[in-house]
Amino acid sequence: MKLSTEYKNGLIIFFGIAVYFLFIIAIGFGDKAYLRLINTFFVLYGVNRTLSMNIAEGKMNFVSNAISAMKTSLIGVFLSIIGLVVYSYMKGGESYIQSLSETFLFGGNPSIATYSICLLFEGIASSVVVTMLIMLYWNNRHTTD
Repeated sequence: MKLSTEYKNGLIIFFGIAVYFLFIIAIGFGDKAYLRLINTFFVLYGVNRTLSMNIAEGKMNFVSNAISAMKTSLIGVFLSIIGLVVYSYMKGGESYIQSLSETFLFGGNPSIATYSICLLFEGIASSVVVTMLIMLYWNNRHTTD
């Protein structure tokens, strides 16, 4: 079975984010919220890789490339949220989420589902922004007259 470009790069995004988060937790900086924002670079890399692969294959249609880029980032986001849910249950469930919510955007006592859904919406929004930024970059780089 051959995976599509979007799935390959979505998996690269997921593995990049997973390894990065495990690394910052291992070195003791998992509670630093600003380090969690670096995951955007993994999404930028994966989306840019998808578009560069599409262009190398001669796929120059703006709309199909935008859909491909969006698909890539959403696959990475969905897999990352699933990974977070699995990891949260492995680390103690609700108590682990409580420790995350103290240092991030949430207040109160969110459940794993609430935390994951909020991160999913945040991830979807960032996917749209990243896709637009990378599409603008490639559109200005490869204009056709």
